[in-house]
Amino acid sequence: MSIAIAIPKERAQDERRVALSPAGVQILSEQGIRVVVESKAGCFCNFHDQDYAEAGAVIAASPEELYPQANVIVKVSPPQLEELHLLLPGQMLISAVHLGTVSRQMLKTLIDKNITALGFEFIETRDGELPIVRTLSEIAGSLAIQTAAKYLETGYGGSGILLGGIAGVPPAHVTIIGAGTVGLFAAQDALGLGAQVTVIDKEINRLRRFEAFFNRHLVTAIANEHYISQLAKMSDVMIGALSPKLKLIKPLVSEQVVQSMKPGSVIIDVSIDQGACFGTSRHTTHTNPIYVKHGVTHYCVPNIPSAVAKTATYALTNTLLPFLLKLNAYQTIPEILWNSHSLRKGAYLYKGYVTRKILAELTDMPYREIDMLLATA
Repeated sequence: MSIAIAIPKERAQDERRVALSPAGVQILSEQGIRVVVESKAGCFCNFHDQDYAEAGAVIAASPEELYPQANVIVKVSPPQLEELHLLLPGQMLISAVHLGTVSRQMLKTLIDKNITALGFEFIETRDGELPIVRTLSEIAGSLAIQTAAKYLETGYGGSGILLGGIAGVPPAHVTIIGAGTVGLFAAQDALGLGAQVTVIDKEINRLRRFEAFFNRHLVTAIANEHYISQLAKMSDVMIGALSPKLKLIKPLVSEQVVQSMKPGSVIIDVSIDQGACFGTSRHTTHTNPIYVKHGVTHYCVPNIPSAVAKTATYALTNTLLPFLLKLNAYQTIPEILWNSHSLRKGAYLYKGYVTRKILAELTDMPYREIDMLLATA
């Protein structure tokens, strides 16, 4: 299959990343893959059009010029409603999905255009690893602690506590909900700064791994109502870091529990992409990142890694490149999906059907298993 990849400028609010760095474009170009980049797509990362052109990309002046030149569209955020008309029938779309905000209208439009769509959240290796999610989760976990430390400061309306404390003054207490990648990196950074850390999760084996990894330098607890309510009262920071594999149907921490938190404490809801982890959470943006409810500062920005757009773009490029290179190995989309376990797992739309059950349930769209669709292709 002759591959031409389009990299549009992101149009989602406060999305400053770009799907590929110039170095990534150069690698693709050297492998015979044509890459078209929209002008100023990398401006927030200080990547200039000239950088992309020197790496081998064709620069398109507008999205209207960009989309017809490619059969694969690679972007960071899901297509916005105003971008859907730009997609052409039969194209492949690779981007994030964001289960917490996915819309039936978007999926229906993509299905009507016979788009084959792959989601960052679903691309999975044979050992069950979600490589793109892991990469972005590492950044989100580290940023969650940096952000919490800032909003604990008096000048930001926080309780005025130094996260790591000093000799003779106890450090802040950080509770992390979720023993996944976000939780791992948040715990690592919080412990590195000297904070007291408790990690809670519903799976005991994940907590055992955390205890072993950190040599019991943190406390673990099962995520039930009793422990959550007790920890909320003593926490200076609570971080929602639940698995991106699941759409959260009901917040794990109720509004009543949030009300019991100390004045000036901080909530960082990293899980807001998939659905609120806290009963008081609502989407915020990098432009207006916080609000205060019940005396607690809430930070609920869905695209946290965008705050360090250049680092996030490099990280995304490193993880995404091996999958994009696989596109050039086969002649048709069915062959690509049949022969690549990771890309097949990543597909959520194919041949007019939703191929991820959770998306079909959320949007009441027709569902088929992708293996069955490929077998009958």
